[in-house]
Amino acid sequence: MSLPSITIVVPVYNEQDNIPPLFSAIQNAMTQYAGEWRAIIVNDGSRDHSARRLNDCVEEFGNHFRHIELQRNFGQTAAMQAGIDETDTELIATMDGDLQNDPGDIPRLVEELLTRDLDLLQGWRKERQDSLVSRKFPSRIANKIIRRVSGVKLDDYGCSMKIYRADVVKQIRLYGEMHRFIPVWMATVCPPHRIGQSVVNHRARYSGESKYGISRTFRVIIDLVSVFFFLKFRARPGHFFGSIGLWFGCIGGLLFTYLAFVKFALGQDIGNRPLLMVAILLNVASLQFITTGIVSEILSRIFFQTTNVKSYKIRQPLSKNYRSELAKKRTETSAEPDINHD
Repeated sequence: MSLPSITIVVPVYNEQDNIPPLFSAIQNAMTQYAGEWRAIIVNDGSRDHSARRLNDCVEEFGNHFRHIELQRNFGQTAAMQAGIDETDTELIATMDGDLQNDPGDIPRLVEELLTRDLDLLQGWRKERQDSLVSRKFPSRIANKIIRRVSGVKLDDYGCSMKIYRADVVKQIRLYGEMHRFIPVWMATVCPPHRIGQSVVNHRARYSGESKYGISRTFRVIIDLVSVFFFLKFRARPGHFFGSIGLWFGCIGGLLFTYLAFVKFALGQDIGNRPLLMVAILLNVASLQFITTGIVSEILSRIFFQTTNVKSYKIRQPLSKNYRSELAKKRTETSAEPDINHD
């Protein structure tokens, strides 16, 4: 039984000592894969000897491997997007280049993605081999915040081990440091029930130092605001700004009503009351938010009408019905009679 073609995308930055064992691990894991496979290693402007070792390993391990070198250090998100852009297979896998992800999980994850008919299968580092203070603790905080705001119910958004359907992941573009939110961005082009997770192996770092620390928790909170906006209001930004404007307007209106009652019913002076200034500011802010919503709606319509981007996505089937093949294989395996050699 054949499996879909797959490309493994691995961004690396200053991982010179991890590169040879990385190639060996991928080669050993994918040798028995029942389908076409390749690996793209993206060198994100490393300053050590990573580029030279990548070239040496590509020459040693053969045509399954390809090395892409970026002109400078653009960040993990850009490196990941560069690798995804260069793929032409049905599935795409991503993983870190520090050997903490296990390439041996990939064949199993592919079969699970096909069996469950998913668009994204996210790895879950249930037994994570990292420092509690600098890695685990900030990751837990970030995961809880993302899960609460986005509505995508996963336990480990930051795990780089993922399997995607290529035609789906290529409908989104990754910028900044949005690699942490790939499952959430995927939810903008596919329903959440097609995004799943599976426990994967996680190993202690083989060599080198981690590029992340506790400070990333604060960056996650900032980035999450943008993710929430695009997830909920990408095609209707007027609802986002207009809702805020209406709330401000309602509160300001109530304050004006109260002040009018105090002025005309009770005969008290309101000219020097701070509440009057607050009511004025709320109504001015309300007008600004509502007009901003109108302008954003105009820009949104111009964007959709003048580009090839559509406000909907059509789900494309894989070239073969791999789910049926897997089910048939399992049926045949379970139907084989047990042979008693006594």
